[in-house]
Amino acid sequence: MRNGPLAVVGASVLWGTAGTAGLLMSADSVALAAARLVIGGAALALLAGRDLRAAVKPGLLFGAVAVAAYQLCFFAAVSRTGVAIGTVVAIGSGPVFTGLLSWVLHGRRPTRRWSAATAAAICGCAALIAGGGTDAGTQVVSGIALALLGGLLYAFYAVMAARAIGQGGRSNAVMGVMFGGAALIMVPVLAVSGVGWIGEPRALLAVLYLGLGTTALSYFLYGRGLRTTPVATAATLSLAEPAVAALLGLVVLGERLAPVSIAGLVLLGLSLAAVAVPERAQRRERTPERELESQP
Repeated sequence: MRNGPLAVVGASVLWGTAGTAGLLMSADSVALAAARLVIGGAALALLAGRDLRAAVKPGLLFGAVAVAAYQLCFFAAVSRTGVAIGTVVAIGSGPVFTGLLSWVLHGRRPTRRWSAATAAAICGCAALIAGGGTDAGTQVVSGIALALLGGLLYAFYAVMAARAIGQGGRSNAVMGVMFGGAALIMVPVLAVSGVGWIGEPRALLAVLYLGLGTTALSYFLYGRGLRTTPVATAATLSLAEPAVAALLGLVVLGERLAPVSIAGLVLLGLSLAAVAVPERAQRRERTPERELESQP
């Protein structure tokens, strides 16, 4: 299959709509993240059906913990640093950590092309955010540390998912185990945070979209993409998320982009294109399945 990168980009586009959808309600960020994960995780577990039980393995259970912890770290980070800085640090560091984890755990050394494109994409993200005029005073060390931890957690569960799929696991079942398990972890968080706000029609529609669209459908696509796309490449392609979020802010919310942000958006787009179209000679040997076959 050659549609793996397209599936990953599709997932990233859905992730990029989450911020705009979240503006439709005034819920606490932790409660919103918990509700989104509970709904999305339950949907992915149901989608896996009978394959769910067979896919339960220690690596994926650790991945489920990482999924839940990522949500908490991310929202804790943005509350300290601001949305712009927290987002770019967490999302921008994800591909770097993914490439390093793939190298350390699976022996897959990143190529020069991937390294150059990923570095350019991260620079594009930084320029995109910098053009928004973020107040430097919001850069709190603890918040940046939490955002970096979030990027590492994302990389960990992405690598675990890719490994399980590469070993023959069904992508639906792999995502069902990780996100279904994360949903169970987040149920107490949602209960403590309160669910009264979901009773409002607008909030209910928004949280259903966040759970079913930006979580269940997006990770269904992401899992499909991981069947034929190296996980480091998939992590870099996920940087389409901040670009989509910026475009939605421009078109839907009436926000304005500074020239440096426009330049960052163009650089990010070119970098993602470079990653999405790998060299023909490398296409066969770099799928997750073939990479895992080469392990001792």
